[in-house]
Amino acid sequence: MDRKNRHLCALLCFFFIVVASSSQTAGAFKSTSAFVENVIYSNKIAIFSKSYCPYSIRAKNVFSRLSEEPYIVELDLRDDGSEMQDVLLDLVGRRTVPQVFVHGKHIGGSDDTLEALANGKLQQLLDKS
Repeated sequence: MDRKNRHLCALLCFFFIVVASSSQTAGAFKSTSAFVENVIYSNKIAIFSKSYCPYSIRAKNVFSRLSEEPYIVELDLRDDGSEMQDVLLDLVGRRTVPQVFVHGKHIGGSDDTLEALANGKLQQLLDKS
């Protein structure tokens, strides 16, 4: 094979590697996105959290005091946690934790959850069973 054909072959190989890896990444993102949406819409309360985060702990404690059992996804304990934060960014405009959902409705973070508790909106949402 002459030099020109080797160069062309190398470029084609590079192209196929890039295309294959990007489609695998897109597939993983779709799968992660489907998981996140399933968690949000299949559970009365869903919290995307990090186990060590004081704000996440505070939000989880709100539901503990209300004797509610949220479905909790500890992003720092999952290999795809960072991807889930990217999905949350696309869904709600925030990548931070915690992100709290009640009956599929986005409440927000820890401060938002405490505010919803104080003004009665959280209880109204929880009562919508």
